[in-house]
Amino acid sequence: MPTNLTQNPHSFRAGEREKVLEVAIGREVRAFRKQQNITVADLAQLTGLSIGMLSKIENGNTSPSLTTLQLLANALSVPLTSFFRQFEERREAVHTKAGEGVELEREGTRANHQCNLLGHLGANGSGVIAEPYLITLTAKSDIFPTFQHGGIETIYMLEGEVDYRHGDQIYPLKAGDTLFFRRRRSTRTRKIGESASTLYFDHQLPSNKLNNGIF
Repeated sequence: MPTNLTQNPHSFRAGEREKVLEVAIGREVRAFRKQQNITVADLAQLTGLSIGMLSKIENGNTSPSLTTLQLLANALSVPLTSFFRQFEERREAVHTKAGEGVELEREGTRANHQCNLLGHLGANGSGVIAEPYLITLTAKSDIFPTFQHGGIETIYMLEGEVDYRHGDQIYPLKAGDTLFFRRRRSTRTRKIGESASTLYFDHQLPSNKLNNGIF
């Protein structure tokens, strides 16, 4: 089922993400236990874990180790990875209605730039994070500064005109043009003309890379 983008996913702290994972694991453990008509006391006996610890796990109040998860998986006769199912399926699709994108304030959007994040899909099992943006540059926009980070990027010009520099190469982009590349070099964007320019920007990067600037 589609979810709505209600806040900037970059604003989540590591502890908040960890808490979401703990809750998802706890719900799966409880669901599997109840499906098999096993009481908490029975599960404690099967795993050697205390009733108090099992209660904390099911309520998402602790982060179980892999050893603990393996004990639970063996006792419930399920794959260990099944405990992460709910966490991985939380965002199969993100539906963002017109005007509901999250406007970001970050380096590179400081003066007359409007940068709206349209969605965010976490890595889950794919190992890839995907983020689409809608970028609007006005006549007073200054040049986007240079950024350098990994990932694969697609730019589609909706209106206006910009010069997009990738490494030593400059690509003039007009409405309808597309630029697709692997980000391994520094980039810079400069708006051309007096009218506003709008571009759709899709950024995909490995989950082990920090996203510290889209341009």
